[in-house]
Amino acid sequence: MKGYFYVRQLAVLMILAVLFGSSSYAQSGKTIFDPELTYKSYHPKKSDRVISRSEYANKLYGFWLGECIANWTGLVTEMDKIGSIGEIKTGKFYTREDWGKSDQPSIWGQGVPSNLSATIDFVFVNPDGVWGADDDTDMEYIYQDLLASNKQPILTGEQIRDGWQKHIKKEEENYLWVSNQKAFDLMNKGMVPPATGDPVNNPEYEMIDAQLTTEIFGLFAPTRPDFALKMADLPIRTTARFNSQWISEFYVSMYSLASAVDKKKSKKENILWMADESRKVLPNDSYSAKMYDFVKSRYLANIPWEQARDEVYQRYQVSQVDGYNITSQNRYCNGCFAAGINFASSLISLFYGEGDIVATIKIAVLAGWDSDNPAATWGGMLGFMIGKDGVEKAFNRKFSDKYNIHRTRIGFPNNGIDNFENMATKGVYIVDRVVQEHLGGGVDLKKNVWYIPEDSNSMTKR
Repeated sequence: MKGYFYVRQLAVLMILAVLFGSSSYAQSGKTIFDPELTYKSYHPKKSDRVISRSEYANKLYGFWLGECIANWTGLVTEMDKIGSIGEIKTGKFYTREDWGKSDQPSIWGQGVPSNLSATIDFVFVNPDGVWGADDDTDMEYIYQDLLASNKQPILTGEQIRDGWQKHIKKEEENYLWVSNQKAFDLMNKGMVPPATGDPVNNPEYEMIDAQLTTEIFGLFAPTRPDFALKMADLPIRTTARFNSQWISEFYVSMYSLASAVDKKKSKKENILWMADESRKVLPNDSYSAKMYDFVKSRYLANIPWEQARDEVYQRYQVSQVDGYNITSQNRYCNGCFAAGINFASSLISLFYGEGDIVATIKIAVLAGWDSDNPAATWGGMLGFMIGKDGVEKAFNRKFSDKYNIHRTRIGFPNNGIDNFENMATKGVYIVDRVVQEHLGGGVDLKKNVWYIPEDSNSMTKR
């Protein structure tokens, strides 16, 4: 009989959804449900975490919005400042005093500043505009679509390859770089992930690529980084190994733990907790772990972030400490796309930003190297943590909710025009499946919540 009443309850919800529509659920708290998923009855345990699905939808909206703001703002200073080693020299790094001042040319700018903004400032899209996809959001969009269309959270190498080939142009401009481009070339020659990220096949495996394409997996397993890392494992190893892989796993863990914060504590306290817990995925003898420990030590020493950044440059690119030897490899722009130096730079903005989305993005944008990537990573995570409404409040304005995936990718419906609410809805559906079918939890459509069991070895226990 319980099963009968649950089915009847679901039918009522479906009728209500048809009558009243599902738009603006993120703001109204209206229940949404995946018509292709059979929701099962579940008896919650006292130890289960309870998460509101409507609030989570609002947070997913905030993720996409925050990531787009940070991504496009970071593009203003991308590769403006990479140091003075090798043939390409860019002079002194930016400081906080440069915010609002004239943007300087990037290493490929041929003496011309960014066409996005003449000054170093936020780049916004007004409510009547459309956000363009870029490499910090488009691959995550593809992965979310693959998870939804395949109705399973653990993708196979063939599914990843097929998704890439369906949605990425083979010819330029296809908005792929370094390791992503090499992996794509290998796919088009018949290779299947994870072989595409194997150092034997992909000499670019140490580059930043996986960091900016896989963080979103953490959002699909809220409070459960153990399962988020399983979901992200093959997508990460599609392009990365060793430190570049571990750094990407650090970001996935951060994103998953963003749902497990203590609301009674400050943003700063929660960020430090999330970071220290995610530090556990970095092997202690790796340069990525040592970078984390060094940057955090400089933050705790209360020195200015600019000094910490300059010390990172001296320590890792000039002196090549802790096993970070990219400079000795004589790469283009001294490895300005490398996973390591950009990880160290991102940690500066994470720690010194102390959970404030505006301050964190500003520091990331000014810190140097591939500045749009760390900015987008933390803009997305902090945007998720405060949700759509929090992002609008932080910047004191309304933004467009439209997103054009076809700026950089191909093969999606509606000529590539989507919106953040639809994208958030798809994310909720994915979490529904993960919670019910893989975490041993349940979805209560009447209360509009997830019940998520804790992992016995979970890092979320406090």
